[in-house]
Amino acid sequence: MRPTRILATAVVLALAATATACSETKHKEPDDNNASQSDGPKKKGGSVTIANTAGQTWTCNFNPFNPAVYNTSIGFVYEPLIFVNALKDQAETPMLAKSYRWNADKTRIDFTIRSGVKWNDGKPFTAKDVAFTFNLMKKTPATDLYALWTTAGLRSVTASGDDKVTLKFKAAAQPYFYAFAHQVAIVPEHVFGAGEAAKKPDTWVDKKPVGTGPFEVNPCNPNNIQYTANPDYWQQGKPYIQKVQYPAYLDNGPANLDLANGKAQWGSQFIPGIKQFYLDKSSDNHTWSPPVLNVGIYPNLDPSHPDSSNLKVRQAISYAIDREKVARIGVGGQVPAANQSGVVMPTFDTYYDEAAVRKAGFDKPDPDRAKKLLASLGHSPAKPLKLKILSITGYTDWDASLKVIKQDLEAVGIDLTVQTLAQQTFIGRLYSGDYDLAYYNQQTSGPTPYYELRQMLHSANTAPLGKNATSNYERYKNPEVDKLLNEYASADETRQVEIVKAVAQRMIDDVPVIPVVEAVDWFQYNTKDIGGWPTEDNPYAQPAAYNFPDTGQVLTHLYSKSAQ
Repeated sequence: MRPTRILATAVVLALAATATACSETKHKEPDDNNASQSDGPKKKGGSVTIANTAGQTWTCNFNPFNPAVYNTSIGFVYEPLIFVNALKDQAETPMLAKSYRWNADKTRIDFTIRSGVKWNDGKPFTAKDVAFTFNLMKKTPATDLYALWTTAGLRSVTASGDDKVTLKFKAAAQPYFYAFAHQVAIVPEHVFGAGEAAKKPDTWVDKKPVGTGPFEVNPCNPNNIQYTANPDYWQQGKPYIQKVQYPAYLDNGPANLDLANGKAQWGSQFIPGIKQFYLDKSSDNHTWSPPVLNVGIYPNLDPSHPDSSNLKVRQAISYAIDREKVARIGVGGQVPAANQSGVVMPTFDTYYDEAAVRKAGFDKPDPDRAKKLLASLGHSPAKPLKLKILSITGYTDWDASLKVIKQDLEAVGIDLTVQTLAQQTFIGRLYSGDYDLAYYNQQTSGPTPYYELRQMLHSANTAPLGKNATSNYERYKNPEVDKLLNEYASADETRQVEIVKAVAQRMIDDVPVIPVVEAVDWFQYNTKDIGGWPTEDNPYAQPAAYNFPDTGQVLTHLYSKSAQ
């Protein structure tokens, strides 16, 4: 399962740019927000099978506060207040909140909660559940995945009646809208406020998730998750698709084969030689994979890891890697090469300082420079520095990429050992800092480079070794960078560009993370029986099955042609 989707970070920009300070913000209802539904409602029926490699069997845990499993629950079962489409002008769709209203200085937001919604166990959903969810994050900080009560300055959350919820902040909070409105999955108080769930909501194993979403888990076993349509879903007439099968693929090979032969209709992974293997097999097979992030090497910067925390070692690695070759050979030319600034190109070309990258010598591979750096530390191809790098089992594109990286590093004096682990084991070691190097990408992105850079670099997102970091896994700490990132929220557009360039300069100078290739939102889809897919012409949601809450948008738009 590719761990990427749009935006989950402690601080985010306000994407509700059309909202006026003191007027109720209006939105189009879900059906009106997507051109694919213009020909009217569809009949119910049909099923969809997802082919997306998890690298292990399913644990059947659907806890929305657990980053290792939440992308199989949020969107499918749990929902946010507002869906914000980061691929299409940040267009908003009201979900569990019908509307919202900011006060004049943006320190308070009032949500009007949708009435008539039920949890899938039949109990009514109310504003109290919303307030409970946010207050749970304060009570149990490990559930506050976006640092709303700390970095975002959330001060209080209260419910008034059955349909009003008020969030108050210490300072202007519109920049955090995306996090608290779009990304927080609302949970039922009668479940998470009782029994074992109340004692340890962050680690509780949520076997039978009770949500408001379009699907229910029915059943789950280690080899497959079956989702069945929620018969009482609040979006009238939806979902059209009645079943979703989510097999547990241990590696990409079987998953890709099921996609190529039509056994699976929704793919979200790398397919080597995609034209011959998949696209040419059927005119119903399609692909669209928008670029969103970086995939790269995360060095452990804690002093207890003397090699990976050594700047010269990190610089040598970055100089040695031929990123174009990794993109061409490792990922079959399906993704662009990354750059050391961390600014994804050409998506964010406004924020890219090409001259700064060139000045530092990172515009092209420089193995001679890498050798000199390593020689100053007493290493050479004859006397190599030995390093280990972690990766996830079953990610064949990462495997191929690391083979190229290993060769490049061997040539300059680094003996790289690649260790592949089951996804949850990998995540556990990465988050806790139990590694030297790790090959990974952030789980989230956003409409500017700020979002990914903040996740990677802000000290609020890290933790001491042995404790889980939320996204700054490498343990980078730089007060100057923190200050710049904190300023971004209140800056005008011109200054925001300057801030991103300044932070990107620290990526160049400090090499806290080593971007290798750009990450795309892997997406393959079959149209033989299933319609309503997001496309480049109609990007109503992030298209990959690992993105949340976007999966909920996709699933409520898909329909079976044979059922019509």
